[in-house]
Amino acid sequence: MTHPAAPSASGELTEGLTGVAGWAVGLMESLGGPGAALVVGLDNLFPPLPSELVLPLAGFAAGRGVFGFGAAVFWTTLGSVAGAVVVYLLGRRLGHERTRRLVSRLPLVRAADFDRTAAWFARHGGKAVFLGRLVPVFRSFVSVPAGVERMPFGRFLLFTTAGSLIWNTGLVGAGYLLGGHWPRVERYAAFFQYAVFAGIAVAAAVFVVRRVRARRRV
Repeated sequence: MTHPAAPSASGELTEGLTGVAGWAVGLMESLGGPGAALVVGLDNLFPPLPSELVLPLAGFAAGRGVFGFGAAVFWTTLGSVAGAVVVYLLGRRLGHERTRRLVSRLPLVRAADFDRTAAWFARHGGKAVFLGRLVPVFRSFVSVPAGVERMPFGRFLLFTTAGSLIWNTGLVGAGYLLGGHWPRVERYAAFFQYAVFAGIAVAAAVFVVRRVRARRRV
């Protein structure tokens, strides 16, 4: 598929785009690759700015000549990793014992629940980080337990980079190929995101029902 040449006038890319989409593409147009890294990095720190929207936009901008496809993947992956590292460091700062105390104060949650989760993460942390970077919602939060449980930084960086590279290449590539039809990527990704939310809701409901029943038996 061929793409139009780079826009001749500043702001042409943002024509017809409003809200977050217009802001994101405008930043990429102004700053180039570093702008893409900044926008994608904010996905980790501010989940309401979803990568499912931003990455296809980066591909769209690459297709219009703001930067090359390889540069788009590089900068967005750099932004993803940088944002994940910030969240990891915040989790590391919080620490295991402080997190355990905070979690145990939640309604219907016991310290033993946190202990089981921490033990599971200790066994499967690498896979959890890698696969978590490929799942909406979880990709923004999986760095927290990695930091809390003090996963070795080099290992965290390796799995985070690998997962982010796969996720970013797929969505940037889709936006690049679809060009002006990039919103299709967001719509399809949204279905996946809704499925994840539904799964979380079902799991939470099952957990609450079981915990309430257990308390009634006591």
